[in-house]
Amino acid sequence: MREAGVRISTGVGGLDEILEGGLIAGKTYVVRGGPGTGKTTLGMQFLAEGARLGEKTLFISLDEAEESIRQSARTLGLRFDDVAFLDMSPPSDYFTEVQTYDIFSPAEVEREPFANRVTEAVLKHNPTRVFLDPLTQFRYLSTDIFQFRKQVLSFLRFLTEQGATVVFTSESSTAHPDEDLQFMADGILDLLFDEEGGRSVCVKKLRGSDFMGNTHSMRLSVHGMEVYPRLVPKAHNVVFSLDTIPSGVAELDDLISGGVERGTVTFLSGPTGVGKTTVGLQFMKEAAERGERSVLFSFEEEVSLMLYRAQSIGMDARELVDQGMLRIERIEPLRYSPDEFAKKVRSQVEEDNVRVVMIDSVSGYRLCMRGSELVAHLHALCKYLQNMGVAVLLAIETTQLTGDFRVTDVDISYLSDNIIFLRYLEIDGHLRKAIGVLKKRLSNFEKTLREFEITPQGIRIGEPLLELRGILSGVPAWNKRGEA
Repeated sequence: MREAGVRISTGVGGLDEILEGGLIAGKTYVVRGGPGTGKTTLGMQFLAEGARLGEKTLFISLDEAEESIRQSARTLGLRFDDVAFLDMSPPSDYFTEVQTYDIFSPAEVEREPFANRVTEAVLKHNPTRVFLDPLTQFRYLSTDIFQFRKQVLSFLRFLTEQGATVVFTSESSTAHPDEDLQFMADGILDLLFDEEGGRSVCVKKLRGSDFMGNTHSMRLSVHGMEVYPRLVPKAHNVVFSLDTIPSGVAELDDLISGGVERGTVTFLSGPTGVGKTTVGLQFMKEAAERGERSVLFSFEEEVSLMLYRAQSIGMDARELVDQGMLRIERIEPLRYSPDEFAKKVRSQVEEDNVRVVMIDSVSGYRLCMRGSELVAHLHALCKYLQNMGVAVLLAIETTQLTGDFRVTDVDISYLSDNIIFLRYLEIDGHLRKAIGVLKKRLSNFEKTLREFEITPQGIRIGEPLLELRGILSGVPAWNKRGEA
């Protein structure tokens, strides 16, 4: 028997983090959820993890045949050969021979009592992990609610007194709710499947331990279940210096007093096609050439197209990609939940020591939300990156091509430390571009606007547009007539 308070892994990636280290050994846990939410998959991974660690494990099935479960385990690539089984599912001849399957009937008691079979299996295998699927089957085999509660309590106590950690599933319905099982269990894990196809897990109870509340995204795949804990920025901090990261374009660095600092969030604001991605890549290219890893998460543009455009303006991003200093990753927004994307970002920062992160764009990132709150998730991600000393670049698309000046169409301006904006201008019937700085939290900045152009030789920024007024309206006029 394990010592009190010892943690054991669930075998599900990310779930142990939510449980503050895993399940507490010797306790009982109910896994709730509707059909297809992954209850049995979680139990199989729980047992497979125990088998991997050399523990004795036992699967008690009241619903599905042993061979079917083992086949599912093989499909998921789980090590299940050493997992012992007690198959209590109804045999095929139950229907053909019109038998009565009632393990609490007198005939069943005389022939093969349920209690004796369980006792025999537990004493034979002496498991430290038991998974029972589903415990709610007991309800249909009991004469009344009082007997059901007594039988379940006695059964769970017997297993834990033998030194087992018990995970069991519950199939709740309106006719047969499972509040009684929730009260009996030491921990409650809810598996959810929403109308938009999003899966999540929520820990509602964990006696003797703290845990991460709220719902956390979850995915079921051919590799099993994986959980993506919601990002909590305050749990992540490193000591770093506020070094400045220049763009390498002298005029742009003049505008922003040398560059952007580590641990800050920079908005690159402007309408579609104005050059936000190019400006962001310029900062990342410069950082990569100085030996700092950068990653750009593109929610809109394919990597090959982005590399081609960079090469067409003299920015050899492909060489930096080949060297591993710059990473450009295409993100399909409808595939990822915000928690899953946050984990991907964390792995880049914590495992690959990435120091500059760009999200292109916030509009694409918003598609990950699936009804979730954009501001809350983006706030958590940006604050985490700031705490880790990462320079963050956010490409923010505005809907207006000219006029009606605004930094963002979403109320997230408070997140910014720096705001660089790009705008289209109509000057004498020609469409031009301008760049300026609206905010720089840690230093002063140039208050003028400059003409902005992307050429085959790279970014070109002109002299301050001092002879124009009404630039932010999108249709500027000359203070005195001059050449455009």
